[in-house]
Amino acid sequence: MSATKQRKIIHCDCDCFFAAVEMRDNPALRDIPIAVGGASDRRGVISTCNYLARSYGIHSAMATAQAVKLCPALKVIPGNMGKYRDASSQIMAIYRDYTELIEPLSLDEAYLDVSESRMHGGSATLIAEDIRRRVSETVGITISAGVAPNKFLAKIASDWNKPDGLCVITPSEVEAFVLQLPVNKIFGVGKVTAAKLKQMGIETCADIRELTLAQLVNRFGRFGKRLFELSQGIDERPVKVSRDRKSISVEHTYSIDLPDLASCIEKLPSLLDELEQRFSKHRDTRDIAGAVVKLKFHDFNQTTVEQKSIECSLQLYEKLCQEAWHRGEKAVRLIGIGYRLEPHNPQQVVQLPLLD
Repeated sequence: MSATKQRKIIHCDCDCFFAAVEMRDNPALRDIPIAVGGASDRRGVISTCNYLARSYGIHSAMATAQAVKLCPALKVIPGNMGKYRDASSQIMAIYRDYTELIEPLSLDEAYLDVSESRMHGGSATLIAEDIRRRVSETVGITISAGVAPNKFLAKIASDWNKPDGLCVITPSEVEAFVLQLPVNKIFGVGKVTAAKLKQMGIETCADIRELTLAQLVNRFGRFGKRLFELSQGIDERPVKVSRDRKSISVEHTYSIDLPDLASCIEKLPSLLDELEQRFSKHRDTRDIAGAVVKLKFHDFNQTTVEQKSIECSLQLYEKLCQEAWHRGEKAVRLIGIGYRLEPHNPQQVVQLPLLD
């Protein structure tokens, strides 16, 4: 596409996806607060919940036990990934009727570049409306969509009128929309960065524009350049059809806290076996480039340690686990281990031991 041609990007996001599929399959769940997640007596966490449950303050990644305290009537469903993948496949098939330029972000979320689509006279708005209609009629759930000239704005727009909403930001509307945009809507601005910006008197993109590029880079490093661009509605990232897997991991939350380092290390062999099984599906296209260990302590503080290596042995994971544990020296509720990955290189040389 020429540099002067305006992109037409749609960001599609299913509304409370897992919960929506459960309500579709069991209409009795539609008028009660429900969540999909692990059981409260097994240290489970919430994957997602319907909007009625959200009105109680429940959200994804919340401990199920806490969610039940907020809403004693909450119905927690264990979930069915096979069913959710089937629904996702149906939705992605609908997207492909409009464009091949699709960048899935998860089972329930994707960017579509419809700049060259001739469907509905090339109108991205009409395409988004048609997609939402077809998903509702054929899959039985609702999606929200954002239409904009770039990915940054399309993603924000899809959340603007949730649930079951559509928000369109035309090129002529970008300037006015961005100026009033709160900084916490910018991807990458978390609590820490938002607090720093607020200390500087910055709460909207209009406020960011009062600073020069040099000032932003001096304060925020490389992210300062990103802030400078996004505050002006500039985002040149293309929709990427293929996404290279850069890591793979497994993790387990334990029903009883692991009290010491020895009990954590005892769990590593079974986790490593599970990680190897998961990696086996990618062995032909990806190589191992490093090892990662994550520990979440009983107080929900967590730490991650990693090391580059093409040979990720049990001994290496034990070493990383030890390093991670000594950062907190507290009981552990969750252990995660993973591989960092890189594109497969048939010529990769395996490091040989110094002593045979």
